[in-house]
Amino acid sequence: MIEDQLQEIMQIFEGIQLTLQDHIRISADIITNAYKNGNKVLICGNGGSAADAQHIAGEFMGQFKKDRAPLPAIALHTNTSYLTAVANDYGYKEVFARAVKALGRPGDVLIAISTSGNSDNVIQAVRVAKDMGIVTIALTGASGGLLGHIADITIRIPSDNTPRIQEGHIAIGHIICSIVENNLFGDNYDR
Repeated sequence: MIEDQLQEIMQIFEGIQLTLQDHIRISADIITNAYKNGNKVLICGNGGSAADAQHIAGEFMGQFKKDRAPLPAIALHTNTSYLTAVANDYGYKEVFARAVKALGRPGDVLIAISTSGNSDNVIQAVRVAKDMGIVTIALTGASGGLLGHIADITIRIPSDNTPRIQEGHIAIGHIICSIVENNLFGDNYDR
């Protein structure tokens, strides 16, 4: 069982290496330019994808590999009073869309994470973001779901297995953080 799962992971990461490098590079460049222009990154997802959203936001706001200035990034699910009030008053489908309306500005970036690509609340957030002039980057599984059709850029992990997709998402999140950090702060950055 261990060997089978590790083999599956290696095959997926080979697929990422062969097919997704341009999408990763473009996404990192978009985020770099947003930060250079004084904008921020918003991130949303449900369940394990919410944990990934929070993880990526933490890497930008704290540090990834460099001791450097913090970068503004917000995981949209972390205010539980807001989340539960909006879910109660407007429905769970609206929780991320309303947060994007409240916090987003033109030139910001929304990273929308959904293994299926079909999470209603993530889709609504992308729709609102696009209407506001916010660039949208989707992290999905192989099919891309509806997100794959509406996001500006979709990074599709070549798998339909949720745990493998999530492993790919966090690896790509780390790669993007590393590129952005290097783009903004270089190899010899000193706070």
